Amino acid sequence: MNRLVLPFVASVLVLAVACSDDAPAIPATPEPATPTPSTPVPTPSPAAAPAVEGEVECPYAHHTDPSGQVDIVRLPPDFCRDWPDQDWSRHTVPFGQIIRGCGARNCIIALDAPGAVSTDGPYGVARFAPLDEVDYAGNLPVAVLRVGEVVRGYPLHVLTFHEIVNDVVDGVPVVASFCPLCNTVLAFDRRVDGEVLDFAVSGNLRHSDLIMWDRQTETWWQQATGEGIVGRHAGVYLRALPMSVLSFGDFKRSFPGADILTEETNFNFLYGTNPFPNYDTGVSPKFFLWRADSRLPALERVVALSVEENVIAVPFSTLTDVALARVELAGTTIVVFWAPGTLSALDDFEIAASRDIGSAAAYLSEVDGRALTFTVVAPGRFEDEQTGSTWDVTGLALEGPLAGSRLAPVNHGTPFWFAWAAFNPRGAIWEPLP
Repeated sequence: MNRLVLPFVASVLVLAVACSDDAPAIPATPEPATPTPSTPVPTPSPAAAPAVEGEVECPYAHHTDPSGQVDIVRLPPDFCRDWPDQDWSRHTVPFGQIIRGCGARNCIIALDAPGAVSTDGPYGVARFAPLDEVDYAGNLPVAVLRVGEVVRGYPLHVLTFHEIVNDVVDGVPVVASFCPLCNTVLAFDRRVDGEVLDFAVSGNLRHSDLIMWDRQTETWWQQATGEGIVGRHAGVYLRALPMSVLSFGDFKRSFPGADILTEETNFNFLYGTNPFPNYDTGVSPKFFLWRADSRLPALERVVALSVEENVIAVPFSTLTDVALARVELAGTTIVVFWAPGTLSALDDFEIAASRDIGSAAAYLSEVDGRALTFTVVAPGRFEDEQTGSTWDVTGLALEGPLAGSRLAPVNHGTPFWFAWAAFNPRGAIWEPLP
């Protein structure tokens, strides 16, 4: 892997590398996102001090101290100077929940696939290659996106340094995103109101999670939920697309004809390293202003599932014991497979030396309308009771009457518990039946 690094990278990455999961499987021809009614929060307007000449006038924010006392203060000018055209009157969250992460917008450089965007700027190039042409270790973690009949891989060791990739997959404009601080690996359809949006990193965080921005309208988007939270599209949700994190070896075996993002991005970053050594073995998330939900360790990974308004989290600590979870959620039967063999991207400084945390993926528990019930028959191998076919963590039937069939993925993520609970404070935790 590349071992060159730009002079500024070492100092920037300490602060720079920052961060919903609904709907079932992707239809063959995905439809664009459907805006939901916007519910902007009015900005309070107490008597304002005169603005400093030449500075952008920032909005006010609510700040609540531990006693419950609410102060209304103006945000500092440097928070807003990158956004002179922002519509601050439209926002769905209190400004006091938003903090500066790595600094100015584009402080982390997004990647654009050739021909995927209509804008230009200081962005990198996302170049893809067939799986046989890259030399990645078999246990390297890869975000895998399926749209229609096309499959694309986005290695986390590259996404860590860029967080956002604007791409087109099977004719659908998509954004693949990764927030290392929250371990949220999510993809969305980029179409909103008939327009294709191009995304980048705002430099701001909320609940430790990446706030994206689109270059067409400058709306701020919460990566963990896909919601527009500030600007023209406040209150609109991007349509989530199913994306799993698998090992490179499982990905290559199951989808041999797929392409994968390479390290040829026009930047000489230290790909293969983790800017937050030992992060996921610690106890405290970075840039998180609130008390984490104590039901699970803050940095425990969970499989986050959502159907309509119903949400549930399946802890990795449980999955490593049982390897399989059958989840009934809003009338939908979902099966979650777990398999060993995938490294953490947030453990050792050298990802290749990190510990094996395994991978988990969620699917509809049926094929061609036929319900299936699974049992574990070996590490990373599952058998359906109806046909005796053997399946793997990628949702592929390897042997038996259904060999070659695939389970349909459902929208899911594998975030840290603290982040998922912050956005889903009433969310349930799955437990196996006695």
